[in-house]
Amino acid sequence: MLYELSIANFAIIDELHVSFEEGLNIISGETGAGKSILIGAVSLLLGDRAAADMIRTQADTATVEALFSIRDNARLQEKLARLGFSAGEELVIRRVISRSGKNRAQVNGQMATLAHLAQISESLINICGQHEHQLILTADNHIDILDEFGGCLDARAVYEDAYRRFGELCGRIARIEEMRRTRAEKTDLLEFQLAEIRALEPVAGEDEALADEKKVLINVQKLSSFAERAYALLYAEQDCIGGQLKEALAQVREIRKIDPGLKIAPADLEGCQAILSDAALELRDYAKRLVFDPERLAAVDERLDALGRLKRKHGGSLAALLIRRREMEEELKRASGLEEELARLGTEKEVLAAELREKALALSKLREKAAAALKKAIDAKLGDLNMPNASFFATFTKRCGAAQEAYGPKGGDEIEFYLAANAGEEPKPLARIASGGELSRIVLALKNVLAQTGSVATLVFDEVDSGIGGATAEIVGRKLKEISAHHQVICITHLPQIASYGGRHLRVAKQVAGGRTFTTVEQIDESQKIEEISRMLGGVDIPETARVHARAMLDAARGADRGRSRHAEKSTHR
Repeated sequence: MLYELSIANFAIIDELHVSFEEGLNIISGETGAGKSILIGAVSLLLGDRAAADMIRTQADTATVEALFSIRDNARLQEKLARLGFSAGEELVIRRVISRSGKNRAQVNGQMATLAHLAQISESLINICGQHEHQLILTADNHIDILDEFGGCLDARAVYEDAYRRFGELCGRIARIEEMRRTRAEKTDLLEFQLAEIRALEPVAGEDEALADEKKVLINVQKLSSFAERAYALLYAEQDCIGGQLKEALAQVREIRKIDPGLKIAPADLEGCQAILSDAALELRDYAKRLVFDPERLAAVDERLDALGRLKRKHGGSLAALLIRRREMEEELKRASGLEEELARLGTEKEVLAAELREKALALSKLREKAAAALKKAIDAKLGDLNMPNASFFATFTKRCGAAQEAYGPKGGDEIEFYLAANAGEEPKPLARIASGGELSRIVLALKNVLAQTGSVATLVFDEVDSGIGGATAEIVGRKLKEISAHHQVICITHLPQIASYGGRHLRVAKQVAGGRTFTTVEQIDESQKIEEISRMLGGVDIPETARVHARAMLDAARGADRGRSRHAEKSTHR
């Protein structure tokens, strides 16, 4: 509930402080006095965008601050805690608008964003003005109104969860199918390239080994000559190294017989002799193995050429080629796995589609019951609002057929409100209602019905009296009073019939002082209320008859209020 509203340097408001109370709060005043400026200020606290031209002339900043009681609103307290704000029995929201553009918002003294204010205001206050009329005229909002009235929000949340999961699954399937389509040509290329590599079956290090083999094949004669000459030097010639080493070994043995102190042991030379012998034999065998093979040389050249072509295609080296081969094999494996994944997801989709349809049908049945109850309640309220022959309808269009993709985020129904304003007329969409008075009464009837189910503590009515007067205006006043039994109601009105039902009455006036215009708001007492209602009845020069009429209207309103109280007490007693 809104307790206090403070405004400074906003539009033509210099500085004012307004207090509200439970029940029906009336705001009246001459046209242009600044009544709607109060609503604009409250809208800023609810997250509306601010502009520098809202700031009073010659001021640098404008400030709007409000104190709310949220003692009985546990839901809002929990939301505040989730958003990271301190949550007690009171809530203070503050907006500061600066010409420099450095605007600020605070919730209970903590910095907040406009998104925070919008989320908080959903459970705090609702402004019903021309904007609200547009909301109700917009068919897209009708399903939300019906769901709130009919208590369908829990079932809708269950449906929305199934819809979200179904949508995510459909999105995943679509992405995989797109991958499959885009990979089709790529897969053909991969298969061709992989077949080319597999046909060659390259082995790690093979190109280096083949290059070494080719070098040997083209140098067979030279290598053979080198090997034979080395063999001759070591073993075959008369004065070969092997023979000379044998002679040296004999000399060492003779020395050792005479002088054992020689540090060269015969065994050392014998080891050298064995090594030279093995080397000589290896050189001899190596020379015998060297045979020029032109066919093998051609085969090596062909193999090296084939490997070279693949290396140039796939990274420039044999190691890169083998890595690319593994990558292509894995990619083709994944591509083949797409079909398996699609099959698995298709089965999962059937299960989720059945669940979605079940939840949608359950929600639709709840809505059908809610629509019948809403029609009955609205028709009754329209009768009370001097539209006895009006008929309200919540029409259903089923958007879901066999394909679950046809379901919407709010279910399988499209709902639009229709009204037949008079007997014998065809029902028309609310958007086609031409009469402002009829529209105002429709809005009020909906608000009256929803008041007992809605969670918003404060309802603000701006221009609810548009297009009505006389007896209908008095009926509207009664209905606003009825709503105020469940919610705090703040109503801006030009009609004395409505104003007479108010509890706290605030009068807005525009004054000029020091060459500047400013708006004032004051709470008026009983005698001032008579004068204000007389003004609303009689104009500038108030005749005494207007005062008499004003007293009668106030007495009638109080009598009607006492009658409702007695009826409520009897109902409770019964």
